[in-house]
Amino acid sequence: VVIGGIMQHIEEAGIHSGDSSCVLPAVDIPEHLLTRMREYTFKLARALKVIGLMNVQFAIPRSGYAPESPNHGNLGEKGVPARAGNGNDSGGKVYVLEVNPRASRTVPYVSKATGIPMAKIAARLMTGRKLREFLPEFIEQGKDLDTGSWYYVKSPVFPWNKFPGVDTVLGPEMKSTGEVMGVADNFGEAFAKAQIAAGQKLPTQGQVFVSVTDHDKPHVADVARKFVDMGFKLVATAGTADVIEAAGMACDRVYKVKEGRPNVVDLIKGDRIQLIVNTPEGADPFFDEKAIRRAAVTARIPTITTIAAARAAAEGIAALQRGEVNVRALQHLHADRVTQRI
Repeated sequence: VVIGGIMQHIEEAGIHSGDSSCVLPAVDIPEHLLTRMREYTFKLARALKVIGLMNVQFAIPRSGYAPESPNHGNLGEKGVPARAGNGNDSGGKVYVLEVNPRASRTVPYVSKATGIPMAKIAARLMTGRKLREFLPEFIEQGKDLDTGSWYYVKSPVFPWNKFPGVDTVLGPEMKSTGEVMGVADNFGEAFAKAQIAAGQKLPTQGQVFVSVTDHDKPHVADVARKFVDMGFKLVATAGTADVIEAAGMACDRVYKVKEGRPNVVDLIKGDRIQLIVNTPEGADPFFDEKAIRRAAVTARIPTITTIAAARAAAEGIAALQRGEVNVRALQHLHADRVTQRI
């Protein structure tokens, strides 16, 4: 068994894996949890007697923030829904969400990131060839396929502009229609590149509108401070503004849609908002949230619907402000590795 890579999802478990951005290698998962995931993957692959590709999805609870036959060989790829920017695990538990004895949409992504043609090798394994013929060094060393010194971020592409009536909030039903990849020697730049390629250009200045659920309020100040430190001004609804101001940051207050005018939709239509962080509250404020997200789609304003994605966006914006975005040919990234193994 050789593990193709451990991809860390940006969004939390519960959001369809096809709609979640992810990064390879993982950026903040403790090593002992990575080791446990590897152990589980080896046991599952051998017990299920999978020959070829298999993907496993794990979930890790986070403290302070609740919420992919051994005779021939097996190439495993793993997706880990985990909240970016919060590396503290809760009790060291790792849950298996699902195991799929097949290839997934992440195979091309992992193959590009590692320089290893996983699908071609898997096809040979299913004809009776041995995994040791293709990846002997990884079997002997017991190591995952590696990405060198590079970070690879996969981001979904959404058709919001073509379907303006569709709500942009993410959930278990897949809404994306494509994927892109950003590559860099640091996570922030790679994430920024992926967002740009997906058609969601992150702003480097202006105002950020923030309105989050009560569940997310204990963590919104940390995210808000990242934007303030980068020179952004904050605009928030009353409840979120209370939390931000209590943390010592200035914040302009704005009405919700039903509370009066000028409200947040007026600000969006007036080009006074450059980025929106709006986590879903539930049934009662649904009208407000949907109105905000629809106005954002019309105005082509980047909209973030999870705290984890907001943290990642902050890192991406920081990279853009530093002018770190460089263009590199994918073919050159693995020039020092023999990628044609068949």
